[in-house]
Amino acid sequence: MVKDETADERPAELDLRASDIDRERVAEQLRGAAGLGRISLDELEERLDAVYQAKTYRELAPITRDLPIEDGSPRIPAPVGRLTGALVVGEQPGTRSTAIAIMSGANRGGHWIVPKRFRVFAFWGGSVIDLRDARFEDGRTVITAAAIMGGVQILAPEGVHVRVTGLGIMGGFTEGNMPDGRMSDAPAPVVEVKGLAFWGGVHVKHVKRKSKNEKQPEIEA
Repeated sequence: MVKDETADERPAELDLRASDIDRERVAEQLRGAAGLGRISLDELEERLDAVYQAKTYRELAPITRDLPIEDGSPRIPAPVGRLTGALVVGEQPGTRSTAIAIMSGANRGGHWIVPKRFRVFAFWGGSVIDLRDARFEDGRTVITAAAIMGGVQILAPEGVHVRVTGLGIMGGFTEGNMPDGRMSDAPAPVVEVKGLAFWGGVHVKHVKRKSKNEKQPEIEA
């Protein structure tokens, strides 16, 4: 009898309940394999049925075991929180979803749960969104930032992947101090920062985690 090495791997984690996100991740891998001709349409239908009936990671594991990894994602979707050092809390909702600074300041920081979508608006004011002590509701977070004659600074700790896609008009939408390989295949939360800087600035950078007595950083417009 051939030993099932995968079944012996992380037995406690494999027996955890899979989420809808986990099942959809495996389903996308199967659809991609069918598009490349690795499996037939009949096989795709049969495996998708198994995916959506699976309740644990152990039940999901065999479905894609014979398929190569096309995008760097794990063949067995392990619990995201385990893979990221408990930075992702799963189904627990975010504690704050907006920060609005109108001729004033509005900062978010400390120990908080960042929701899947977070919005920050600064008009003649400034906002610092500090993620160094934060955890994340989901593995992918979208921060929409708008700075109009104001400034927004987003501080991301090491171990969090960042994508910056915003637009600066007579202002700056910049990223700095980003480590090489920030979008590597290593499992980690992904934060996408988008939006608009008009006569203002949105600045995103990686920083070390806060020391115990560290003061809040100043806004960089």
